[in-house]
Amino acid sequence: MILNRRQCISGAAALGASICTGAYAEAPDGSDSVSDTNDNSIADGSSGPVIHVKRRTVVHVLGTHVTLQEEIRRRAEKELGIRLVFSPGGSAEVLHRASTHPESFDLYEQWSNSIRVLWQANAIQSIDINRIRYWDEINALTKTGRLTPTAKMGAGDAPNTILYVQPDGKLGTQQSKDVSFLPYVHNVDSFGYDPTVVPKGVPYETESWAWLLDERWAGKVAIVNEPTIGLFDLALALQAKGLMQFGDIGNLTRRELDDMFSILVKYRRDGHFRGVWSSVPASVQLMKRGESVIESMFSPAVYELNANGIPCIYASPKEGYRAWHGVMCLSSATTGIVKDAAYEYMNWWLSGWPGAFIARQGYYISNPERSREELTDAEWEYWYLGKPAATDLLGTSGKRVVAKGRVRDGGSYTKRFSNIAVWNTVMNTYEYSLRRWNEFLSA
Repeated sequence: MILNRRQCISGAAALGASICTGAYAEAPDGSDSVSDTNDNSIADGSSGPVIHVKRRTVVHVLGTHVTLQEEIRRRAEKELGIRLVFSPGGSAEVLHRASTHPESFDLYEQWSNSIRVLWQANAIQSIDINRIRYWDEINALTKTGRLTPTAKMGAGDAPNTILYVQPDGKLGTQQSKDVSFLPYVHNVDSFGYDPTVVPKGVPYETESWAWLLDERWAGKVAIVNEPTIGLFDLALALQAKGLMQFGDIGNLTRRELDDMFSILVKYRRDGHFRGVWSSVPASVQLMKRGESVIESMFSPAVYELNANGIPCIYASPKEGYRAWHGVMCLSSATTGIVKDAAYEYMNWWLSGWPGAFIARQGYYISNPERSREELTDAEWEYWYLGKPAATDLLGTSGKRVVAKGRVRDGGSYTKRFSNIAVWNTVMNTYEYSLRRWNEFLSA
């Protein structure tokens, strides 16, 4: 794009160059540029104009709203001097796009249950840990599957089982210098409930996944619409209620899926489920409007409800949590300077500020000690140590999400990640489970 010099405003860029304000046109090499010319330039080119070109490398990031947030994009662009194009969408939608069109993104951000699909589709390339600046700071959870040696491993795809690229090109637990994803955001999930309707339980003692199938809440139960997530919420509920027992809840057989969905379809036809949700805002609205009193829930939804004066408890099921690990993946189609910029963005995510930002939504980062410097003592003690909030705490929106004196549901980082029942997982019966899930939704 050509701009008159008088239309430009000089400013400091991250790499020390001047930038003209205005639109940027993406160049074939993955950068975008702005040019300005001297007013006295001669059209026939006999006297060359004074030309200044500033190029910013463009990195396209595909993922969900969990991490593709505007404040994160603006901060990263400012600190890295690159341009980020975020394309957020529903988890099933973005996974399909990433696995079929790797040229449509440079980085992919979602959850560990997407790794097997992307790797088998050759949609992502390995990441060299020697280019990850803070690799040695990443804690044991990702590298070994346990935060502490005595913690429960959890069934299914623990992150260490799908992290390292093996000599035969498959993914496994043997450590290597090449990994399938950058370990960053993670959490444990359960269900949220309204304590003014559902009697408050005792964390890890009486709170149970079975509550999702309790007849008292019929017509007021909602489930996340994601077969690699909601399926496990329901499997845990069936097992906790004594309606089924699974050989390996992280790898259900076709027979187990058939038996499971025959029960669930009856619940659905009887009107037990208010519905399914596909985004955090939708889950918030269901409880905000009183349409549900108990539902699958992600951490930001719980804090948003509380910030708006709507009581919601995030359960600590006695059977254990469903855990997930965020993954940042490098497209198999990304090369050159864009690949270099993608590595810088990955390194930025582990640099401190991003981890502190997402902590205020209830999420954890893989190298938390670096983010500790960006959190107040009160924030660190509440979000990571499970201590009572010394002051009111604000969320990423600037609203109060934690009242002084409140203790985080489930307690500390270590306590919560010591009680994992199953990880979000793509099972061997994944394709079949998709069919059964869709039948359940349409029942």
